[in-house]
Amino acid sequence: MGAYIIRRLLIAVIILILVSLIVFFSVRLLPGDPIYIFLGQQAQQGEITQEQLDRMRHDYGLDLPLMVQYFRWFGNILKGDFGESMNYREEVSTLFADRLPITLHLGILALIINVIVGTLMGLAAAIRRGTWIDSVSTTLANIGVCIPVFWLGYLLMFAFGLNLGWLEIAGYTSPFEDFWLNLRQIIMPVFAMSVTGLATTARIMRSSMLEVTRQDYIRTAWSKGLRERTVIMKHALKNGLIPVVTLLGMGIGVIFAGSVLVETVFAIPGMGRLLVTSIFAQDYIVMQSSALIIASIILISNLLVDISYGWLDPRIRYG
Repeated sequence: MGAYIIRRLLIAVIILILVSLIVFFSVRLLPGDPIYIFLGQQAQQGEITQEQLDRMRHDYGLDLPLMVQYFRWFGNILKGDFGESMNYREEVSTLFADRLPITLHLGILALIINVIVGTLMGLAAAIRRGTWIDSVSTTLANIGVCIPVFWLGYLLMFAFGLNLGWLEIAGYTSPFEDFWLNLRQIIMPVFAMSVTGLATTARIMRSSMLEVTRQDYIRTAWSKGLRERTVIMKHALKNGLIPVVTLLGMGIGVIFAGSVLVETVFAIPGMGRLLVTSIFAQDYIVMQSSALIIASIILISNLLVDISYGWLDPRIRYG
């Protein structure tokens, strides 16, 4: 196990380096000049001169060769210095410290709902295959997979925010400041973020449990006269959960992918909205650092998921 973890960590380091290279040079290929975009916001305050452009390029290291810029940026990342945002004029680490907890708060709640409700829906559909429970669960799962997240967000805002007035349609307040206001603000975003993953989990769980229940050891358990609850919970569930755990690892990435749409729709100041704003402003420093942080979180979560396979299925061995 120790050798496997060390090997995976080395692979993760290589992947992070490749991600940093791809992100760095991809951002440099975007059309337009970030200095022009930044100074364009200040155009009303005075004429933009060549000296201003040269000074700004020098301050942000844009006058250096690309490889020198890359090694300088990546070296600073290793020291914990993410640089300064051109758009916000703040340290990137400060922006992350303010916004990452918001995205994780929403995303982790959505992931918990996704796993618990999706697993129960899929389990019920598999156990009661061919009944109305199976039909309802499958129909809801199919709808959840197809529905666009941003469209669902607007429907929720229109129904529960504008018409009924039950929930807040925008913004975010820390639960430590006002718990009930925070609850009213996050119900719709969390639901919108969880629907697609919940539906996918339900479909995968149903298929997995139907396959597991056909195995010989499950038929042996039934032949011993064990109760249905014992057969399902003790013998079938752990093996049936393996594909769901795989989705759980992928779900960490879905948190950030979903946050881009949900946080934009509901005007939530999280990592997703920060990334969208930075892309439009061509704030390359924030874009590069955000991609690297997200990649690191996904790699760590996938490693934890792979390690958990051994607990779910003792037949799995790590070479």
